Amino acid sequence: MTHPALGIHRSARSAGPLPTKKVRKRYWITLFLMIGLALFFGIGLLAWDNPMPFGSDGFWIIAKLRASNILTMVIVAACQSIATVAFQTVTNNRIITPSIMGFEALYRVVQTGAIFVLGVAGVTFFTGVSQFVLQVAIMVGLSVALYGWLLSGKLGNIQIMLLVGIIIGTGLGSISTFMQRLLTPSEFDVLTARLFGSMANADMSYMPVAIPLVVIAGGYLVLSSKKMNILALGKETTINLGINHRREVMKTLFFVSILMAVTTALVGPLTFLGFLVATLAYQLADTYDHRYIYPMSFLIGFVVLAGAYFVMKNIFYAEGVVGIIIEAVGGITFLIFILRKGRL
Repeated sequence: MTHPALGIHRSARSAGPLPTKKVRKRYWITLFLMIGLALFFGIGLLAWDNPMPFGSDGFWIIAKLRASNILTMVIVAACQSIATVAFQTVTNNRIITPSIMGFEALYRVVQTGAIFVLGVAGVTFFTGVSQFVLQVAIMVGLSVALYGWLLSGKLGNIQIMLLVGIIIGTGLGSISTFMQRLLTPSEFDVLTARLFGSMANADMSYMPVAIPLVVIAGGYLVLSSKKMNILALGKETTINLGINHRREVMKTLFFVSILMAVTTALVGPLTFLGFLVATLAYQLADTYDHRYIYPMSFLIGFVVLAGAYFVMKNIFYAEGVVGIIIEAVGGITFLIFILRKGRL
């Protein structure tokens, strides 16, 4: 019999997260392959097409500048992968992602509103550590208020929360579109560059704030892997096992909102990256245990980001379209799995 949320056989679950020698071998081979690809693309981004001789001071100066993009990719991969897997677990649905809660729509409203009110100078106004912290705080605050309101009371449930999140996201998107139509062509061009997810949007001055937030939020979710395994079984089973389902869901969604707020404020919207990474992780890890899913999803996320950036930068010389390519591939993957949702 197949578990509806986890997509695995009960007999396999009883034998452990990696029940057979073949499954274990395939998992570890895949994991080490992902580690190898991550190292290859990471080192390639540092050294490939570096005009200075290897080992020279100039080489390391250029490599240090490029390392900032790699650090950004690590943070984005961690945020998107961990947040999406955890969100899909507590909502018991492998199609929706945290983006459904309106994080990207809120980001677009903030960026569009800044330029709408202040002109092109609005871009400058919404840069800097204080503005980054403000954007993260607004996103997390609104998310927590939404969770607390919709998950409290006798009628509170995740389905209503998701529905309200979709409506809020659609409403914010409409507000952004209205303001964009009133911008001048030059202002709209500046805004468009900000609304595409790009590693170039990240500022290294944000890292002292972003890294601790990611470590705390991501660390909690990873360390809660065993509880996540239980939450995936559903509300009734979780309660019967003596776990406060609502409290655990609230805590999980709170840390998910931190991760999504950080990645969105850092690089901009990447709507389908989380879905793409989580879907591939489920297929390649082939287990219900989050202790094995989390590292696989993180490595896949970094390989996707670094690989796309490496190929587009060094082969097609179009590094600015990396976010567009990832969204296109992720969107196609999303459509494929929607059409085959009976197998999710």
